[in-house]
Amino acid sequence: MLHFKHSSVINATPEVVWKFHERPDILQLLNPPWQPVQVVRREGGLNVGAITEFRLFLGPLPLTWLARHTECDKYRLFTDEQISGPFESWVHRHEFEPEAGKTRLTDAISFSMPGGETVEFVSGWLVQVQLEAMFRYRHYVTKRECESQ
Repeated sequence: MLHFKHSSVINATPEVVWKFHERPDILQLLNPPWQPVQVVRREGGLNVGAITEFRLFLGPLPLTWLARHTECDKYRLFTDEQISGPFESWVHRHEFEPEAGKTRLTDAISFSMPGGETVEFVSGWLVQVQLEAMFRYRHYVTKRECESQ
């Protein structure tokens, strides 16, 4: 199992940052332009049981990724888990921690890759590099949008 964490401070309250994540177009906003992803459906908002289905493209190959929210504590955290998709397992926890009128936004991901430890050892670093770039972008957009309100 591999772990990734990215954290930043947003100059806005947890309520503002949470409401930003409730936007119906949030996934399109947070998707980096260099990663081809289509949102097929999103049902249930940020509630436990909510479903999101993506279509990822690895070159010309489309992959379907289905995730479900398994935990939700309004203005504090929500967790989504892969039901089916490219990883053996994927759990993504989004945390909104108050810090003196600001919010520490943390994305923590635990994942394992198909093929087991050998594949993770050989290519896990590449996934980590891609996640770092993606979450730098996501936090930049979140900061820009939430601080401009």
